Amino acid sequence: MEEYTHHTGSHLGQQGAYDTVGSIVTNVADGFTMVAVGDLIVSRPLTRYKHPGFSDIVKILCDADVTFGNMETLIFDIRKFKGSPEAEHGGAYHISLPELGPDLKAMGFNILGRANNHTLDWGLEGMRETSRVLDESGIVHAGAGENLAQAGAARFLETARGRAALLSLATSFAPMSRACDPAGEAPGRPGLNALRLAESIIVPPEMLESLRRIRDALPDHKAGKSDPSRVMVGGATYKTGNTVGYTYEADSRDVANILRNVRRGKQFSDFCIVTNHCHNPGNWSQEPADYEQGFAHQMIDAGADAYIGHGPHLLRGIEIYKRRPVFYSLGNFFYDDLRTPVGADMFEAYGRDPRVDTDAEVTVDEEAKGYPTAEGFVEALSAPVYYQSVITVSRFEHNQLAELRLYPVELGYSKRFADRGIPQLATGSQANAILERLKKLSEPFGTQIAIENDVGVIRLSTNSP
Repeated sequence: MEEYTHHTGSHLGQQGAYDTVGSIVTNVADGFTMVAVGDLIVSRPLTRYKHPGFSDIVKILCDADVTFGNMETLIFDIRKFKGSPEAEHGGAYHISLPELGPDLKAMGFNILGRANNHTLDWGLEGMRETSRVLDESGIVHAGAGENLAQAGAARFLETARGRAALLSLATSFAPMSRACDPAGEAPGRPGLNALRLAESIIVPPEMLESLRRIRDALPDHKAGKSDPSRVMVGGATYKTGNTVGYTYEADSRDVANILRNVRRGKQFSDFCIVTNHCHNPGNWSQEPADYEQGFAHQMIDAGADAYIGHGPHLLRGIEIYKRRPVFYSLGNFFYDDLRTPVGADMFEAYGRDPRVDTDAEVTVDEEAKGYPTAEGFVEALSAPVYYQSVITVSRFEHNQLAELRLYPVELGYSKRFADRGIPQLATGSQANAILERLKKLSEPFGTQIAIENDVGVIRLSTNSP
């Protein structure tokens, strides 16, 4: 404990601190290691059965000081559950058994993000029961709470090499799951820590003019002075530009609140993690949304030591910013999606009859077709790319990121439905293909990844910026 006490607050008052109670520098003992993976979509305990290669995965997870994942699943016993599936859900009703909590702990997970589009799939009862199971399992979690102050606050993990903080937020979420604080007599609202994004569609000038004529012809259009560079039609905002695509603007109020919580999280810890669940611009995109790089840099400038993105269920690039790792998406880590029950709304969405068809048939339909929205179906999640990911291992020396190792994993894409979604280390040509794809995705961020014996390696020299 002496070493931990020595490191806590040892940089207070040095140049670069943002005030007298905290410092923006990393402040951990040498050898501090963070393992980060992506989405945990898992329906059952996994350590009881000897799944091929899974023990090698568990060893990597257990060898770190901090082992992080994004918790997409709700945990409760349906036989005793007092809640119900929400009409507004995150695309599916993810559910797991109570035994999952202790099992995740046994795997090595000790800190989890909770803010995502599935946080309230099973209502407040599901959110609260999941919190109870994780608390009793000794797993720190952040991103969901009884009001915005609780959902947005950092939660802390004590380790032998320093105290870690986690802030969890989501830009992809069901609108009614957003937490809020009390206002006068109005009580606060339970839910998740949200970062609202305003989406606009970029089109060339001639398309914008056509949209303007459509808008002006609509019977409910009110003529008057308007912005010549943008048009709103059917609830969507269109802007002029050279390349068709999507652009996003983060809500300044949400950003300010998140930045304050990052500052507070770092003031009370030695190592601060910010994690963001973001599907934008869509699960088809291997590149992050255009707001996200600037937002990630803001988080690190405010004191975050790592930024971990997830949401689109596939890999996106890696950036090293001010000697801190920035993961724009770590894809799926577990995709053991044996959810049962799935809720009547899912049967209806896929034209299935719960008196005839099974939960598994609904889930397979969803993965093959994509889940339904008001505007149609979003991307299917049944392609091989959604079953490939990496385990990231960040090692710090002298309070700087010294090395980042990337272990490619494959989730059994070719296996039958009941056996898919459990990771094992990829080797040979499969490992090389995963790492080469990640290497290419990371090059626009100036990141160089070497491939050595089926492992990706990012090494930072002592004079790296």
